[in-house]
Amino acid sequence: MALIKRSELTSGLVEFAREGGPRLFLFFGERYLCREAADQLEAELIRQQGGLVHTIDGDQEDSLRTLGQLQTFSLLPGAQIYRVTDSRLFQSKVTAKGLWDKAEQAQMAGRSGPAQRQLVHLVAVVGLEPHEQLSTLASPQWQEMFGFAKPGGDLAWADELLAAAGPQQAGAGDSAAVSDRYLTAFEKGWPACNVLILMAEQVDRRLQLFKGLQKHGLVVDCSVAVGSGAAARRDQDAVLKEMVARTLKSYQKKMAPGVLDRLLERVGFHPVAVVMEVEKLALSVEERPQITAADLEEMVGRTREDALYELTDAFGRGQLDRTLVICHRLLDNGVHALAVLATLRNYLRRLLIIRSLQLQPVPLYQPGMSVRQFQDQYLPQLKELGEWADLLKGHPYALYMSFSKAESFSCARLKGWLARLLAAEYRLKGGPFAQELILEELFVTLLATVQDRSCQSENRC
Repeated sequence: MALIKRSELTSGLVEFAREGGPRLFLFFGERYLCREAADQLEAELIRQQGGLVHTIDGDQEDSLRTLGQLQTFSLLPGAQIYRVTDSRLFQSKVTAKGLWDKAEQAQMAGRSGPAQRQLVHLVAVVGLEPHEQLSTLASPQWQEMFGFAKPGGDLAWADELLAAAGPQQAGAGDSAAVSDRYLTAFEKGWPACNVLILMAEQVDRRLQLFKGLQKHGLVVDCSVAVGSGAAARRDQDAVLKEMVARTLKSYQKKMAPGVLDRLLERVGFHPVAVVMEVEKLALSVEERPQITAADLEEMVGRTREDALYELTDAFGRGQLDRTLVICHRLLDNGVHALAVLATLRNYLRRLLIIRSLQLQPVPLYQPGMSVRQFQDQYLPQLKELGEWADLLKGHPYALYMSFSKAESFSCARLKGWLARLLAAEYRLKGGPFAQELILEELFVTLLATVQDRSCQSENRC
């Protein structure tokens, strides 16, 4: 058959689902988009042929048992659709880095479920035993096993998630023998009433199994560009706008000008959240045909404080382009420039205090210490001093991340930034320049030095 983009699926859906059409499908890429596309295919298959859908969790799947079901004639009428979510058939060392990155991002966002799922798939790639701990692997062993360098920092969180997953999930992955059995089945075919739908976030396109499926079935690419660059943001926004338009159409609603951009800025690239927020807005306006900016302000949960936090997060990461975009959107939404400066001043002041605490001889701060060392040893000793008690409140992991970020700054640099911020505040209060220009000049001045230093360290400037 072929490999097509998700956008091409709708136009050929009727043909793909007809009797005598493909019996083998793979959807790979962004998880929600894969599920949504598979739902469309299933609905059309059932509409044309009738039948049943057998849902199988790839984390718990016995791949050979699924293959046996596909090769068996069914006594039930209509199509028998075997839908495997999170299939592990197409993973290898090539996908290991992507699996780790997704696990780490999910853990940082406080989403332990998705993080655990990615880690389970990661250890399945190399066939690690359930009791083995990632944190104990030496760097050369990690590199050889997974094909990328061992991440720094404390990996105890990964060990804990894998231990909680249990032996059934964290067991060895599908062997080459299983792949050969599937390839043989692709060549010979199976009863026409049986349909296999596979879904996977990460796939190794070099595998013979992937090539065999592409030859004998239909592969649908549901991936979306990642990152914060202009090209990636355009790709992400296009996907989200398509989903918003389809959801609004189902409710026979429209959005007032500018509301869509505000919604996407608030939610970010989270397809599930975008659809849920649009549905909530559509239901809240009841009989009114149009969703207004006032409806968005009332119903969508992102607060001004959330947006200001995103600004400091982008600034702390040295992302000048993202910082400027968020700054402009804050100003467009009525946030005064002085409020932006106040938030930035509090952020820099916090970093300066943390950096000064790190330079104290007692308790001794060790750069690069693990989360466990920080939480069990350093933080309790620091709290015993009784200094900056309010600053040391909150979740230990959040404090650990703040201390880790402060390591990269000197007190002199932070003091210099605070002085520049004060000068910008004076200009805002008494100067003739527009607030947008003053903030732009401040962020460019502060972050340009960070980016220049980064370029020099990498010998790229």
